[in-house]
Amino acid sequence: MILVVAVLVGLAAGLCRARLRKREYRVYDLKATTLVLLAFIPQFFIFFLPSTRARIPDTTASILFIGSLIVLIVFSLFNIRKPGFWPITGGFLLNALVILLNGGWMPISPAMVQRLLPDTAANAWRVGERLGFSKDIVLLPENTRLWFLSDRFSLPGWLNYQVAFSPGDIIICAGIIWLLWSLGGPMSETQ
Repeated sequence: MILVVAVLVGLAAGLCRARLRKREYRVYDLKATTLVLLAFIPQFFIFFLPSTRARIPDTTASILFIGSLIVLIVFSLFNIRKPGFWPITGGFLLNALVILLNGGWMPISPAMVQRLLPDTAANAWRVGERLGFSKDIVLLPENTRLWFLSDRFSLPGWLNYQVAFSPGDIIICAGIIWLLWSLGGPMSETQ
């Protein structure tokens, strides 16, 4: 969800920048864009599509998830010279690191689960297990490797939509905003 917000913010900023300077908002060719689709497909089946997410065993889902992250890292490395791709790559690497060190899932603390799902019964989730069909595993901070890189942030409570996100996600968002903002700048910025 926060990645969608980053895309909207970056696109709006880039379009405004182009319009104020009377420039065309450009889109440049990214390398290996089919890798993004290749990375999205397994995540769609393991996290979003109800008919498949319940049938894929957690071990298989974890392997597919890690594989999709590796594909995203490769894509970002192909484009590392474009504006914004250093933080995008760094964020993907941080997320992959904490996921790999915690059994193939992004750790989330019980306190964060309670904050995000206050009306859910405590027996609906268990410490040490995957949280529903999400990418998260519920772990105590003291049992989490690199806890500070886990899904430990959330949106303000006054928003109707609650989601947890990691420092890596924040860095990826900054890179996406930078990338889309740069497209409204002079040609020299996007070469």
